[in-house]
Amino acid sequence: MNNVSTALTAFISSHQYLIIVLSLIALVLKGFALWKSARNSQKYWFVALLIFNTLGVLELIYLKFFSKMSILPESSEKKKVLRKRPSKR
Repeated sequence: MNNVSTALTAFISSHQYLIIVLSLIALVLKGFALWKSARNSQKYWFVALLIFNTLGVLELIYLKFFSKMSILPESSEKKKVLRKRPSKR
């Protein structure tokens, strides 16, 4: 057990930049996946992504396969409609 702890400590100290970069990538993926799930009103995905820390694996699966699914029909999307105002004479 002590050998494993020593080896892990040596790995972490020699690869600090790699760990920082991977952590930042996981953070960006989590933020983007949470944003997409909130925009698509997918509450269960939002909670799962928020609770489970899978180092970006669950986030990648969601973004690749499930983020394009939208519960809301296309007609309910908010669209701005520009109407012409009557001209004053």
